[in-house]
Order: sequence, then C-alpha cells, then structure tokens
Amino acid sequence: MAFNFPVFSYIVALITDAFLIFFAIFHVVAFDELKTDYKNPIDQCNSLNPLVLPEYILHMFFNLLFLLSGQWFALILNVPLIAYHINRYRTRPTMSGYGLYDPTCIMNADTLSKCQMEGWVKLAFYLITFFYYLYGMINSLITVPD
Repeated sequence: MAFNFPVFSYIVALITDAFLIFFAIFHVVAFDELKTDYKNPIDQCNSLNPLVLPEYILHMFFNLLFLLSGQWFALILNVPLIAYHINRYRTRPTMSGYGLYDPTCIMNADTLSKCQMEGWVKLAFYLITFFYYLYGMINSLITVPD
C-alpha cells in the first residue's frame, strides 16, 4: 500500500465532490422554493450567484490534479461537465456581477424548469463520480507500482 500523487488526487476529489454535492442540493432546493413561491427571485439569485464560481473552481481544481497525476479516465469522465460549465458561464445573461441567474428572467417557466433539471443532473453526476473517486482511491492504494 503506497500513498502517491494519484491517491492524493482522489482524496482531494472526494472532499471537494462532497462540497459540490451540497452545492447541487442547495441548487435543487433553491429552485424548488422558487417554483412554489416560498422565496422571491431577487433573494434567491443573491444566494445562488455567489456559489457559481466556487463550484466551477473546485471542479476545475481537482480535474487539474487528475491531469497532473495521469488519471485519464477520471479526467475524461469530467470533460463534458467542464465544457458545459465553460459554455454556461460564457453565455450567461448580462449582469453587473458574477453569477448565472438573473432575477428578471428566472421566473420564466422554461428557465426555471431548465435550472431545476440542471441541478438534478449535476447532483446525480456528482454522486456517481463520488463513488468512482472512492473506488479510484482504493484502487490506487492497493495497486503496487512497477
């Protein structure tokens, strides 16, 4: 059993993926509150927008570790979501601050359902990858390098 850089990468990915799971759960709950009119759109966008860049940075950080440690399958698994994040942030509505959600557009039925579906898909992706990272960490710990 050897502790090496791939193991460290998987440990960091597990910890940051747990944070990303909480971000996705908050995302789903926030849009459910908007759908049922428990909160107004301005407050909800003010609480969601500051979480966008930290989510993207955390996701990019452990994928950079995967790149540096040569964990190609884990990196390829995350490339579609990285591309989606880049495209989503690049095509965000024009606003004065950072973030993706505009309070004037968020209450449209199609936008609201799209954002809610995005949260559910991200939650499923982060949960599946969490267990893959756990498997990858254990596999990297028990394999003996040549």
